Formats: sequence, C-alpha cells, structure tokens
Amino acid sequence: MRLTRARRWISEVGLGARLALGGGREGLLRTGLTAVGVALGVTVLLLAASVPTILSGRTARDQARNDTYYGVVTPRSDRIVRSLSVEDSFRGHPVRGRFVQPEGAHPVLPPGVRSLPPAGSMLVSPAMKQLLDSPDGALLRERYPARIAGTIGQAGLIGPNELVFIAVRDNLSTDVLGVRRLDSYGTPPIGDRDPLSPLLLLLVVVIVVVLLMPVAMFVAAATRFGGEQRDRRLAAVRLVGADAAMTHRIAAGEAVVSASLGVLLGGGLFFLAGRALAERFEVAGISVFTTDVRPVPVLAALIVVAVPLAALAVTLLALRRVVVEPLGVVRRAAARTKRRLWWRIIVPVAGLGMLAPLSGADGAEFNPRRAVGGVVLLLLGVAVLLPWLFDRLVGRFGGAGGLSWQLAVRRLQLAGGSTVRAVNTIAVAAAGTIALQMLFAAAQAEYTRPTGADLSRAQAITFVTDSPVGPVRSPADIDAALRSARGVTGVSTYREEWGRLGEDDYQYRVLIGDCAALRDLADLPDCADGDAFLVGAPDLAGKVLTLGDSSDGPRWTVPVARPATTHSDSLSNRRGVLVTPSVAPPVPAHARYESLVRLDTGDPDVQERLRTAAMRVSPTMGVAILERQKTTSRFAGIRNGLYASAAVTLLLVGLSLLVSTLEQLRERRRTLAALVAFGARRGTIGWSILWQTAVPVALGLGLAAVLGVCLGAVLLRIVAVPIRLDWASIASVSGISAGVVLLVTVASMPALWRLMRPDGLRFE
Repeated sequence: MRLTRARRWISEVGLGARLALGGGREGLLRTGLTAVGVALGVTVLLLAASVPTILSGRTARDQARNDTYYGVVTPRSDRIVRSLSVEDSFRGHPVRGRFVQPEGAHPVLPPGVRSLPPAGSMLVSPAMKQLLDSPDGALLRERYPARIAGTIGQAGLIGPNELVFIAVRDNLSTDVLGVRRLDSYGTPPIGDRDPLSPLLLLLVVVIVVVLLMPVAMFVAAATRFGGEQRDRRLAAVRLVGADAAMTHRIAAGEAVVSASLGVLLGGGLFFLAGRALAERFEVAGISVFTTDVRPVPVLAALIVVAVPLAALAVTLLALRRVVVEPLGVVRRAAARTKRRLWWRIIVPVAGLGMLAPLSGADGAEFNPRRAVGGVVLLLLGVAVLLPWLFDRLVGRFGGAGGLSWQLAVRRLQLAGGSTVRAVNTIAVAAAGTIALQMLFAAAQAEYTRPTGADLSRAQAITFVTDSPVGPVRSPADIDAALRSARGVTGVSTYREEWGRLGEDDYQYRVLIGDCAALRDLADLPDCADGDAFLVGAPDLAGKVLTLGDSSDGPRWTVPVARPATTHSDSLSNRRGVLVTPSVAPPVPAHARYESLVRLDTGDPDVQERLRTAAMRVSPTMGVAILERQKTTSRFAGIRNGLYASAAVTLLLVGLSLLVSTLEQLRERRRTLAALVAFGARRGTIGWSILWQTAVPVALGLGLAAVLGVCLGAVLLRIVAVPIRLDWASIASVSGISAGVVLLVTVASMPALWRLMRPDGLRFE
C-alpha cells in the first residue's frame, strides 16, 4: 500500500515536471522566466561562495613571492639573488617593483618567472606591459626605461591588473640598507595579524548579510513567477479528476524542475560567463583571476540543494492562500483574511533581543553568529511587515484621482502580492544599506584621522637613505633633481639623525639643513651657517648625544643653541635640535634625507613627475603625498570590498525587478490588449504600471528607513559609538533605490507597448 502511494506521488510530481517542460509555449515561457530569475540569484550566491577561494588564492600567491622577511643570514651559493624592494604608485594604482642581481649561475627565481633576463632589462606583469605600451603610460615609461624582456606569470601576481616589475641590475651592494640576499621565496611574514576590532568585525558581518539577504529573497520570489497561470492550469487538472493534495504535488514538481533548471543555468551559463569576464573588470582596485573564481565545494553543494528546496517550500506556502477548484481559482484576498500583525512584530523584536547582549562586547566576546542572526531577523522584519502595511494603506485608497491612478490602485488592491514580493528585495536592501551607512560613517570617523599637515607650505614629502643604485650625494643634489620635475615649485631638503642622551631611552631628533630648509621647519629669529636651535627640548648645549640605534654609535656634542618655535605640522611633539651644516655631526654611511616639496596643484600629472624625479635620485626614495586625512589600510580594504560587492548586488536587484515586471506584464497581456481595444490610451496604461510599482516602493522605502535607522542605532550602541542620523545618506539610499525602480519601469516599456497590440487578444 505504501509502495503504491509512493509510486503515485512520484508519478504526480513527475506530471508537474512534464507540465513545466512540455506545457506549451506559455508553460515553457513561465518556466524560462523562473529559471532566469533563479539563475541570476544563484550566480551571485556562487560568486559569494567563491570569495574564500579568491582571498585564499590572492593570499597564497602573495606569500609565495614574499621576500621582505628580515633577520635571516643567507650563506653564499650560486642560488643567491640580491633583491631591493621598490614600492611605487602610478595615478592611484600601486606598483610593486624589485631590483635584482644574481650572484651565481643558478639564481633562485621568484614565482611566475622562468628565467632572469640580462642586466639592464626587466620583466613586467601583463597589465604593466599594456600600460607602458600605451600613451597613458608615457610618464611611467620615463620612470622605468629599461627594455621589457618578458612578462611575469600568474603565479607571481595577486590579480590580473596588478602592476609589477622585476628589473635586473648589476650594481646592487649588500652593504646598503634594503638590499637582501635570497636563496628562496615564500617565507611567510613574521608574526600573526591582529584580529579585527569589534567595529570592523561588525561592519564585515553587516556587509555580508546586507548584500546576500536580498539575493536570497529574490531567489525565493523568482520561484513564484507565473503563479496565476499555474493556478489556472491546476484548476484544469482538477477538472479531470485530481484532488487538492494531488495539485499540490504537481505544483511541487513544477517548482522543483524550474528551480533546478535555474540552478543549472546559474551554475553553467551565467557562472561560467562571469568567470570568463572576471579578469576584464576591476572594482574598487580589486581584480581576480578566472582560476580563483571557484565556489567552496560545501557552499556550492548547499546552494544546489537549498534553492530547489526553498522553491518547494515557497510554492506550498503560496498554495495555502489559494483554493484551486475544478471551475476556477479562489484567492483568499486580504479583505477576507486579514494579515495578522502579532507574529510579524515578533521577528524584528527577536532580532533586537539577539543583538542587545552584544552591546559593549570586546573582540574576544563578540559573537558573529549572534550578530548575523540579529541582523537577519531585523531585516526580515521589513519583508514580513511590508505586506501588512501594504494591505492596511492600499486598502484605504478610494476612487479619487486620474484614470491611470485608479487602474493602478484597483490592480494593487486585487493582486498586489507579486509586486510587494518584488519590492521586498529593494526594501530589505535599502534598510540594510541605511544601517550600513550609519555604521560605515562611525567606522570612517574611527579609522580616518587628520594628519595635521599644513598643505599651504608643502604638498609632498620625500625620504631616502643612501643607496648605491642611485647615489645620494648632498641635499643640494636632491633639491636640483626634484626641482627638475615640471610642476615642482619648491624643495627644502634636510638630513635627519636621532640621538640619545646617556642611558636615556628617549631619542632627540636632529635635523641638519641650510637656513632656508630650517625655516620651513620652525620659526627662527635669525639664521646663519653655524647656528643651532632647540625646539621643544631642554638646554642640551655641551651635552653629548649618541647617534643611531646602537649604544656604540658615533658621539656628537651639541653646540650652543637658541630656542625656536616649531611649526605645528613638522616635528609634532618630538623634541630635538635644528643645526646648520658647519656645526652638524658627520654624515653617516646611511644618511637619511627628507624633503618638503611644493607642487603646482593645478597640474594633474605633477605627482607622477615628482615620483619619476625621485626614482632618478634613488629607487628607494619614497614619496608621500600629503593629505588632510588618512584612512587605515584595513578599513580601506573593507570599504573597497563593500563597493565591489554593492555594485554586483545593485545590478542583481535591477535585473530581478526587470524580470519580475516583465513576468507580471506577460500574465496581464490579454487584459492590457483589451483595455487598448476598448479605447484606453497607451500612455494611461504606462502611467498605471509606474504607479503600481511606485506605491509599493514608497511604502517599502518608508518602512526600510524606519527599521534601517533602528538597526543602525542598535549596531552603533553595540560598538559604543554615539548615535547620529545621517539624513543625507538616508536620502541618497532612498533616491538610488527609487532610481533603480524608475529605470526598470522605463526598460519594461518596450515590452508593454508590444503586449498592448491587438494580437494580444488571441487565446489558444
């Protein structure tokens, strides 16, 4: 008996599958729309599941090429390579460079390099070669004029758009700081990275939830595409003898097949196409190799299994509100069955309850699982409260207004559920983004600090320690080299030393330069060669300072010095001595020089010309462009990841709304054609379509603003940050969301005009 029942159930589910695949043109179209909608969501979910492999691939290649470890003495052998690191940038893009010199016949090779070219030539990454060969790279070509002998393979790059070069030289001396002797690559950096602070950890958690939750909601909504047509088909099945339970199993089979096709389409065509195009795009400075875009097997299996099961659950839940009879379909409208509010309120309240214990938690006590659950429940509150709010407000709309408004209102009152489901995705994304903006503003204030730089006196600082690749002879030589760059309007170069007084651990800063350079560092009463000045330091005249880092460094007797007032942005709180050359300590073997550089800020390429001039002085000369604020690298990395992910999510939201709108228009094509046939204007119908989308969106954005602010306030309370409402961010998020809806409506107009043709009245 049980075997017979199981066979019957399998047969009924199989009938639903056959209806999905062989139910004529209408059935195939509905199945195709559902599959496309599911495929869009599955594609993004698979990309999200690939993030761990993308990060691990980038990290593994970065560690495999690592050569910046210290404290290791390498014995002589024919595998030794001398290496000098060069960290540069070009128009905001970092440039990773290495000058190398083989010591033996079989030098060790960095990852991605098959052999080292002769001295005077270099290997470059494909992206850097393309840039150097293009007109846009002319300034960079001046900086690195060596002959390009080949390219670096993927094993030596963290991304396809990374700018990397390896230049072979014959004048690298190990007696100079920065030159290392290597017999291998890949030693991981010394020390573990500090864990993320609670604020950054919470920011990452919220980003993941906010970006992925709308995707999951859209996948669930896509499984209900064409629900009205499916219900009519089920009524026909009942007419030939099926009971209610059988129709449910037929609908389940149809939903599972459509969702499974979406999984195959998303995992095949869309995902493979996305991988193929991955290397062509760079978002927020992040580029990835195609081979890195691989979902974690466990997560991929979870997606493959969960999506069809979610389609099955959503379909069965939707059928609970529909009575399929042999002669038609009866929908339990909101007017007859009022939506209950009590359980909808419980959802966001439960989210608040999960987040409340996290207030004031430090990094060790912070519970990411509790944070994820709380944020998910609060955002889910938007999805469950919006249908109730929609029914209460739209049901009160009367017959006032123009014809397009009346058509829209009546349609929303009779069958607005599909529109609300589509808008739910936008509302949840908007609520999460508003909360994220509030938390993001707090994090930016926490991890962005004013530098205190006075940009009216200098716009850049250069610093260099004597290097044999480009010998530094004197401050005058540095001044002349930097001034040769077009757009540099002034340079003040000084030498920097550090000294300790006796056994005191405090180090006094000693700056040596001519009077013009010293006046850029402090307010001097008068100055001539032979003078010395004290800034923020006690009277050190006649006292002996030990220069350098070691206790046996050279001694220098401080000459008679007069007090001076330092500029607020130059020496900060460091105490020290300013001296002119004739009374300065001797120049050490590894002298460090700094230069204050004034730039023509109206010249867009002046920074690149300055870096080129600095490279001619020495490859080790660093160039720091002064800014009023500085952001920590960890926060900047999270911010770049947010921008990249948000772009993908916004694209999905727009595409999902477009697919949903087209599906609704397709189901109403005969109604639209009939209205036009009876004299309704196309413009009137077009405006009614806009109103049908705008009203739920307005309600959804209003609810999203309220719950988003509540969520943001709770998150700020968790990290003990004062609650401040950023109305500009709230308005911008709402405006962007409304703009997406408007663009989707405009994009659906061609399909609407086509569906309103008289041939839309044909019926098979």
